[in-house]
Amino acid sequence: MISGAAQADIGVLMISARKGEFETGFDKGGQTREHAMLAKTLGVNKLIVTVNKMDDPTVNWSKDRYDQIVEKLTPFLKSCGFNVKSQDDVHFLPISGLKGDNLKEPAKSPGSDWYKGPTLFQVLDCANPPYRDPEAPLRFPIVDGYRDMGTIVMGKIEQGRARPGQQCMILPNKTITEIQSVYVEDDEYKYANPGEDIRLKLKNVDEDQVQKGFVLSAIDHPCPVVQKFQAQLVITDLLEHKPIITIGYTAVLHVHTAIEECTITKLLECVDKQKKTKQKRPRFAKTGQMLLCVIETTNKICVDTFKRTPQLGRFTLRDEGKTIAIGKIVELPKSATEEGA
Repeated sequence: MISGAAQADIGVLMISARKGEFETGFDKGGQTREHAMLAKTLGVNKLIVTVNKMDDPTVNWSKDRYDQIVEKLTPFLKSCGFNVKSQDDVHFLPISGLKGDNLKEPAKSPGSDWYKGPTLFQVLDCANPPYRDPEAPLRFPIVDGYRDMGTIVMGKIEQGRARPGQQCMILPNKTITEIQSVYVEDDEYKYANPGEDIRLKLKNVDEDQVQKGFVLSAIDHPCPVVQKFQAQLVITDLLEHKPIITIGYTAVLHVHTAIEECTITKLLECVDKQKKTKQKRPRFAKTGQMLLCVIETTNKICVDTFKRTPQLGRFTLRDEGKTIAIGKIVELPKSATEEGA
């Protein structure tokens, strides 16, 4: 789910309307909450929420049940950072996957006539992907690489363009290469624009020189490479046996396509929204609080500040397979640009 969301512009959140199933998924620790938070953190700004199983005997296309689910989900999605006031960014619709109601064709099941909105396919067809700057320096996080009459890398262009003959640098290992061919699905193209999922054939690169999480970057404006950065965290749900974050807390960092072990080395400021308090240099932080901290990674990674390149500046922290915090990078060391160059 994480690698898929990292390449997506638009997400479809599937909710079960069946009695008991929605509550299980939405309760603390449920997958509905985690998937929504992960999607937002990994760059999905537009969300289509499909309330499925409306044909179930416990639901029978009840508008009251649908409204109840929408009412519960809306404030939570807002807390994740989604713009719930704009139907272009968050769109709810009832469906039945089993019977195909409101997927491609409008619902025809008894009791479904109260819904007059578009189908899922119509919402997808009308959705506008977010703007990405085609003139900015190339940033291409690598999802995977393999050999096929040369080295092929796969991923999505987050900014800039890719074209044959273009000189690039693979970071963080500083490998110089040249784009030989650009492929969209099975077709070869003269160039590719930002936001497109593509494959690139590279010259003078061995397969072991490209890894998931590496970034193909413009040589003249390379992607920053760091092993330490300052971040703002929203602590979402800590583990029961590790209920606080202190200096030395270890977790797994997920940023664009990279996965790296990390340690929180400094606690700079903690904000408690409920108590409306702010504490400098706190000794610990807990669930529900915002934390300004310094994070160090085991190995060098390619990132940027959220302000400059959002796709490379937002991340998720996970511990024992569970999301414990979402965050954004607010400051890099002064040497970061030189590291990439």
